[in-house]
Amino acid sequence: MRIEHAALYVNDLEAAREFFVRFFGAAADKGYHNPRTGFRSHFLTFDDGARLELMTRPDMTDAEKDLARTGWAHLAFSVGSEAEVDRLTAELAAAGYEVVSGPRTTGDGYYESCVLGPEGNQVEITA
Repeated sequence: MRIEHAALYVNDLEAAREFFVRFFGAAADKGYHNPRTGFRSHFLTFDDGARLELMTRPDMTDAEKDLARTGWAHLAFSVGSEAEVDRLTAELAAAGYEVVSGPRTTGDGYYESCVLGPEGNQVEITA
């Protein structure tokens, strides 16, 4: 068994798609639109075959996203080395994304940083 994909609701579908394409090398599909409901989505595929579905619809609510809350905490990407964690974290910071921790070695041995991606969703970058 494997996880087929994870899904994330966002307000700005195209900005979220561009974030994952630009910084994490995702390949995006052409998108889907249901004109009856207003639902739109993109499936993103990453190099190892993992998939992320980005979704939006006009009738969503958008509650505040505290970092310590129930539910999904973050989406983690392994970039292969500490140097790449450092490089990508610096690139994201230069592009205006907030770095909330790291880069650092955590108590459980991960070398990582955490960045707030589009709409305050936390993305972890790990070696």
